[in-house]
Amino acid sequence: MAKGSNQKLKLYYLLKFLQRKTDEEHAVTMPEILEELQAHDISAERKSIYADLRDLEKMGYEVVGEKVGSSYEYRLLTRDFELAELKLLVDLIQTSKFVTAKKSNELIKKLETLCSDYDAKTLQRQVYVQDRVKSDNESIYYSVDAIQSAIANDCMIQFHYFQWDVKKEKQLRQNGEYYEVSPWMLSFNDGNYYLIAFDGKNKKIKHYRVDKMLNIIMLNKGREGKELFEQENIATYSNKSFGMFGGEVEKVKILFPNDLAGVFIDRFGKDIMIVPKGKDYSTVSVSVAVSRQFFGWIIGLGKEVKILAPQHVVENMRQVLADALED
Repeated sequence: MAKGSNQKLKLYYLLKFLQRKTDEEHAVTMPEILEELQAHDISAERKSIYADLRDLEKMGYEVVGEKVGSSYEYRLLTRDFELAELKLLVDLIQTSKFVTAKKSNELIKKLETLCSDYDAKTLQRQVYVQDRVKSDNESIYYSVDAIQSAIANDCMIQFHYFQWDVKKEKQLRQNGEYYEVSPWMLSFNDGNYYLIAFDGKNKKIKHYRVDKMLNIIMLNKGREGKELFEQENIATYSNKSFGMFGGEVEKVKILFPNDLAGVFIDRFGKDIMIVPKGKDYSTVSVSVAVSRQFFGWIIGLGKEVKILAPQHVVENMRQVLADALED
């Protein structure tokens, strides 16, 4: 039999065909395999396909042949990702505000190539990206890469930072002047990426929404603030900040009803010490960045949740509530 011009690609096209058209629920027949290869100008005999299937097994791909009636059907069971894992990744992409709608759809299309055509349809049915609040900053992927490179190279960065005005237009902050900071970590919070950095000018840790950063440049300057970050437990740092708004870190004692214990464990982790306070209540002392966002979180938990100490934080919250009730 004369061979086609793409004969050297036979194993490649066979694997791709099995990946696209088979899974645990779907299989292909030998005539279908031969027809697919012929579509790529590859001629083959059954005997050579059997040898190719054995080669795929040697390469780590589990190919199962099952007799159905008078013929055999074949399916590929080896996948880099299980369908449940791909669905999880799709959900993460959809709920990430920093990933634009356009990039979300592009990434999901790429994930669809990692499963069969049939399973890809179940991923497509999960796509509801357009109506979600998403960033419109397409350069964020390069921004994240630039920040990570600066961290790896122990260098400071400079960048422009913007905010939206009432006309929905970008306005550069600091009158368009560059921010200059020492990047120390990236944190994912409430669907957004944040840069946690040391501001040498003000000698404090600050947060910046990465999707609002523009024109990031790595500087030939070593990072500052190492001592401060060595004192700080970076792994738990974002737990202290509410909505990534900064504030003075305080050890705050909070009273709460026992049925809300899970809320505090989810927020601050299992290592917190919960102390019983009577039959139905408990207290916990946690380090938080005291801010209006923190007070809002406390208020949202209901009137039975109260800040007990320190007293100046209690007074601060009372003032915030009074200000909110002013005419």
